[in-house]
Amino acid sequence: MLILNGSDLSGHEVVECIRQGKPVALDAKQLEKVGQARKLVVELIRRGQPIYGINTGFGLLANTSISDENVADLQRNLILSHSCGVGTPFSEEVVRAMMILRANALMKGHSGIRPEVIELMVDLVNRGVTPLIPSQGSVGASGDLVPLAHMSAVLLGEGQAYYQGQLYSGAEALKRAGLTPVALEAKEGLALINGTQAMTAQGVLALYDGSILLKTADISGSMTLEALCGIPDAFDERVHAVRAHPGQIATAANLRRILAGSRLVYSKEHERIQDAYSLRCIPQVHGASKDAYAYVASVLNREINSVTDNPVIFSEDGEVISAGNFHGQPVALALDFLGIALAEIGSIAERRIERLVNPALSGLPPFLTERSGLNSGYMIVQYTAAALVSENKVLSHPASVDSIPTSANQEDHVSMGSISASKVLRILANLQNILAIELLCACQALEFREPSKMSPAAKAVYDLVREQVPPLKEDRFLEPEIKLARDLVAAGQVLKAVEDIIGSVNIEEVI
Repeated sequence: MLILNGSDLSGHEVVECIRQGKPVALDAKQLEKVGQARKLVVELIRRGQPIYGINTGFGLLANTSISDENVADLQRNLILSHSCGVGTPFSEEVVRAMMILRANALMKGHSGIRPEVIELMVDLVNRGVTPLIPSQGSVGASGDLVPLAHMSAVLLGEGQAYYQGQLYSGAEALKRAGLTPVALEAKEGLALINGTQAMTAQGVLALYDGSILLKTADISGSMTLEALCGIPDAFDERVHAVRAHPGQIATAANLRRILAGSRLVYSKEHERIQDAYSLRCIPQVHGASKDAYAYVASVLNREINSVTDNPVIFSEDGEVISAGNFHGQPVALALDFLGIALAEIGSIAERRIERLVNPALSGLPPFLTERSGLNSGYMIVQYTAAALVSENKVLSHPASVDSIPTSANQEDHVSMGSISASKVLRILANLQNILAIELLCACQALEFREPSKMSPAAKAVYDLVREQVPPLKEDRFLEPEIKLARDLVAAGQVLKAVEDIIGSVNIEEVI
């Protein structure tokens, strides 16, 4: 069971909860703090004190007073008017992560929402009610207003939601799950939609799957080193200690352990003095991306345990402060950085693929086929990798440097973090395919070496791939084989095959 208290949730816990179907619960003691903040909101309304979003309008309309009898209508109208997203719906994983993350933020006890509203949100997660949320419409200013409004609409019995694989109206989905819609009260609509949970949900999924890819890239790079009889001197521990970047040190250590026992890279005379950068500089390039990953992980893990709505309720001081914790800039910058880091892993992997298929660089048959000319072999899979790398270069342009003012220029700088988030997931999917192609090419290249000379870890990967994809003897339809290899990469099976032999493949230096 995943218990939310607003303070110690990690992104990995969220993803594992979603994928393993763990139930979610709320910390009872922390719910008391949630209730205290709610009491302050009720008291301030009783006093008639003007507070943004509670008894005033929103955005440019902040100076418009709302009468007591219309305070509840204000919150409902907020949800309905903001439910205006367009585009392909978010995946079920993203939506469920959004709900968990929003519930956790509300559990901080600074949002002024009733505990029962948070409990209903968690009930949706536990009973499999997944709101349909269009993926486009957020500029990441007052948080992810539009997607969070679509999420919240289902709590009111509005919008649409999936239940047991079928799409229903929000009211019908709740009914089938045995749940009752909530009627929002003062501040609650604003508390639900002021937050960064749409972009952050995509970010925690990218972090989880990205960690698998960063480790798997060390493995696919090692397979290429085996196939090309790479020179291992570049991975000497002393070399990396004198530069001291943690990711670089960890990568070099990973390569040494994965290649341990190889007679294709060790115990071999090399005619050349040094290898090309795509081989020799794996620790420096992969390591830099790992260091970027560590930074992004620190940002997102802070964000998911933060108060990200407005105004902020301080029940212990009896104060309500209007500020800007909803602004998505910290997440937007981090996710742009993660996209760049993952794109670079694909870029160097494609260069290794080129070295495998190019006879002038590999010393192997052209395009890794014995009867080249009649057969094209793996010639065109390098084209596919090149196309994906080029697409990733475009997707790596940072969204966070853009801003278009909204709400009649009241919100005159926005983060565009939702776009940063959607881009990083596309880059990640492309990288899964690039690494799959490198593994296929490396395994095929090893057909022309002596497989018995591979390291035990490399042999485990070779055997895993060969269970799905046989050696290429003559041209055949390759798309399904790339997909099979990609599935092995994405599911972490390639990583597991290696870790079963050498222990953990690390992202950071282990001290």
